[in-house]
Amino acid sequence: MTVEVALSLMAAARTRHLVICDADGRRTGRVTLARLTAVRNGSGYTDQVRLRDLVAGRVALTAPADAGPAPRHRPLGILSRSR
Repeated sequence: MTVEVALSLMAAARTRHLVICDADGRRTGRVTLARLTAVRNGSGYTDQVRLRDLVAGRVALTAPADAGPAPRHRPLGILSRSR
């Protein structure tokens, strides 16, 4: 799934995060609306960026030059257990 499709799905479902699963249905990570928005607004974004690229760390989270420093984030593979 691409970032654009994920953002559209999240808007329709009115949710702030998506759980990412592998082909076997095992949870591999979670992505937030804020992170997807930051990726989409980043300088390295293309419409071909997929959620699996975010989980694998193949897409850097970079903000546009006029947006100030990029937000800090943790890799999606490392999830806290606190809720």
